[in-house]
Amino acid sequence: MGAVMPRCPLRIALALCACMLGHAWAAEPLEYAVKAAYLSKFGFYVEWPNGAFASPASPLNLCVVGDDPFGNLLDDAAAAAAQRGEGRAIVVMRMKSIARDSACHIVYLGGDARSAALVEALRGTPALVVTDARNGNAPLGTIHFVLKDNRVRFIVDDEAAAQSGLNVSSKLLSLALSVKPRTR
Repeated sequence: MGAVMPRCPLRIALALCACMLGHAWAAEPLEYAVKAAYLSKFGFYVEWPNGAFASPASPLNLCVVGDDPFGNLLDDAAAAAAQRGEGRAIVVMRMKSIARDSACHIVYLGGDARSAALVEALRGTPALVVTDARNGNAPLGTIHFVLKDNRVRFIVDDEAAAQSGLNVSSKLLSLALSVKPRTR
């Protein structure tokens, strides 16, 4: 009998390379790969208000505002979601700033873009604002990434979602590290 060949030799080789290069170097790219995967999937678990999309076939616009820590990771995650036929197509856009009337459905605020004024300016618009604990002490978006026990987790502010006319599914809420509930 011959030796059994692994089904994913490229994946195994990449994993071994990452291990050899050291945990500190591999941790940050892995962290942003996980965040990119989350960002590409959040839209499937959010119900937007009527009029948020031009038509039922319109794509979901995922906007990275300010610093972009993802490189191609976010584009790859969006393309993978499209290949699997999961919901709307995702268009990734990168921009230096954003206005209230932008066509963005999910907004990731990069390091230089995170300010209380910007988070507040987007509040009440039909956009899911995502912020990141990596970028210092700034206001929290509707979803806020945190690292807990070396794992990427997120906090959901369901009250902020309600103010924006968004309904976050119970499936996504159940995955959150914590949830700020809606007030009645």
